[in-house]
Amino acid sequence: MDFYVITLFPEMFESPFRGGMIGRAIEQRILAIHPHPLRPYGLGRYKQVDDAPYGGGSGMVMRPEPIAAAIDAVCAGHPALWKVLLTPQGEIFNQALAREFAAKTEGILLIAGRYEGIDERVRSMVDQEISIGDYVLSGGELAAMVVIEATGRLLAGVLGNPDSLKEESFAERTLEYPQYTRPEEFRGMRVPEILLSGDHAKIRAWREAEARRRTARRRPDLLERRKF
Repeated sequence: MDFYVITLFPEMFESPFRGGMIGRAIEQRILAIHPHPLRPYGLGRYKQVDDAPYGGGSGMVMRPEPIAAAIDAVCAGHPALWKVLLTPQGEIFNQALAREFAAKTEGILLIAGRYEGIDERVRSMVDQEISIGDYVLSGGELAAMVVIEATGRLLAGVLGNPDSLKEESFAERTLEYPQYTRPEEFRGMRVPEILLSGDHAKIRAWREAEARRRTARRRPDLLERRKF
């Protein structure tokens, strides 16, 4: 699967994916990441990509022409790419969306904004708008990395044990149950006896109950959505 990223800072994508499971997936050619620099599509002598907002206000707004030209250039060779604008105004990215993205075998184009925002007309050029949370970042590059990581690990062959996906947090709209490993006692804290019992039915029931309890305490909104 191919991820294309339109960005002012393509160098940001050089290091984060060198290690870990995504790095191995790249080496095995399960997925590929293609940063596409926006600056060459800038206007005039200085390759300008932003300008002052109409109506006044602080900061600068990214112009539509460079972004449109970059989208056209990428999609010229890959017309079926799913085009995603990374913006605080978009739909909140979650595990369900990651699964949807992982099914888009034609590839995904991620557009990372900067400055105070992007000209409104760019929204008509994309298929979807995504936000990774209700906070402010300097640009969409880190958001693009989150989408690539969450989506890429769902691709066949990326995880060493694909069954682990079934028990991860948010897979069933609950947080994951508490996990323990050796030693049995650490600084006065013991592993729950039921996990040492060898009774797999009871262990499974305990884990399900703990997952619901933890979700109710920390993320009750997930349980409400699950009921709905």
